Amino acid sequence: MHTVVVGTSGVTASDVLAVARDGARVELSAQAVEALAAARAIVDALAAKPEPVYGVSTGFGALATRHISPELRAQLQRNIVRSHAAGLGPRVEREVVRALMFLRLKTVCSGHTGVRPEVAQTMADVLNAGITPVVHEYGSLGCSGDLAPLSHCALTLMGEGEAEGPDGTVRPAGELLAEHGIAPVELREKEGLALLNGTDGMLGMLIMALADLDRLYKSADITAALSLEALLGTDKVLAPELHAIRPHPGQGASAANMLAVLKGSELTGHHQDDAPRVQDAYSVRCAPQVAGAGRDTMAHARTVAERELASAVDNPVVLPDGRVESNGNFHGAPVAYVLDFLAIAAADLASIAERRTDRLLDKNRSHGLPPFLADDAGVDSGLMIAQYTQAALVSEMKRLAVPASADSIPSSAMQEDHVSMGWSAARKLRTAVDNLARVVAVELYAASRAIELREGLVPAPASQAAIAAARAAGVQGPGPDRYLAPDLAAADAFVRDGRLVAAVESVTGPLQ
Repeated sequence: MHTVVVGTSGVTASDVLAVARDGARVELSAQAVEALAAARAIVDALAAKPEPVYGVSTGFGALATRHISPELRAQLQRNIVRSHAAGLGPRVEREVVRALMFLRLKTVCSGHTGVRPEVAQTMADVLNAGITPVVHEYGSLGCSGDLAPLSHCALTLMGEGEAEGPDGTVRPAGELLAEHGIAPVELREKEGLALLNGTDGMLGMLIMALADLDRLYKSADITAALSLEALLGTDKVLAPELHAIRPHPGQGASAANMLAVLKGSELTGHHQDDAPRVQDAYSVRCAPQVAGAGRDTMAHARTVAERELASAVDNPVVLPDGRVESNGNFHGAPVAYVLDFLAIAAADLASIAERRTDRLLDKNRSHGLPPFLADDAGVDSGLMIAQYTQAALVSEMKRLAVPASADSIPSSAMQEDHVSMGWSAARKLRTAVDNLARVVAVELYAASRAIELREGLVPAPASQAAIAAARAAGVQGPGPDRYLAPDLAAADAFVRDGRLVAAVESVTGPLQ
């Protein structure tokens, strides 16, 4: 099994995906262990002094003014975890929780948190044992980090609360730790706070969304090309010289992808035949501009994610010169903004895909295709309601595009009076990404059927490969009405797991 080694300088997005989705093992580097020990020595020295230090010998948040005596500090650390593990609602997905834990471990290993090496090792042991704390949907405001979600993870380290074992059964965390020979941690000064105070949940969801969107944007370029073919549109608008004079990188990449898919097609360029067109509709002609803007938004989001992956997000932090300083680095605004940006871009990409699908189904705008791509229109309804489903998905995505980060709700007796709502932005983005895959799948289903109804014209080799692979995957072609939901589910799976992109790239080579 692949092993990810966590050092002091952060991790990569591929490391996060390997641990969260593929179950990669986690190890601490020798450098990380040394940094942990050095930072802990600073915390221990400060704890021995009579002067109060936030997070070491004081309460938290609005209660930070109370100095905590040494005999109560272990209890303080336990209590912050227990009291903050206050989430409600449905369980969060296993991959999200694993990303959350792994990214918290990444910051702990930076040597800026003051956590002992044995606590970090326990975090790695829990991940390696396949134990997943039960984390709930609601509880994070995205400021002071993802407090409630991280608290539920810290509770598992203490042997309390509930967790899911590697067999998928939810049981008391203490039982699962014992079965795997993991001793519960006894938290000391600052450690409880250090386990809770990070943007790890929203960052993990951002990284996974970017991985999924990278595949979906390629898929959307493919389905846009198939729709252009099915509508007998022109590929002249995809010429590189046109996109070079408006040099947005994403736009150029999407146009190049569509041009690669359409190479060798006999369906393009018929817009001056029986029903002359000067130009194709915006949903066809402007596909690279819309998808390209989303790609550039992803590039910005990826830059933010890379900076966060190299960051140590905690409060207070241990500095190399021995100071332990309070700060505001836990605020989730940088991550929250790009999570919202991506939801907006995904909604617009879905919207333009739905408009192309609707055009394919409308006999007045489809340039010779049968109404709703039906076998016997009137007796058959064809794909009429498939487009309804797609429209419902797009409408929900537009609602999900309303930014969470534009909201703020004060907490902690007005000490935490401006929050990012980044966790909420991440949760709605996950739904938007799921819906985008479904929207693209419906366009694929409609466009592939429409191309096959264009008898006597040969589609591009890449289009043929995509349609053949879809048919082999259970996505059926034209014919009389049938139970449609299984076909759409097969198309969704075909898009979601990357088989559509793989089929096209077998002809075109790697898409951008």
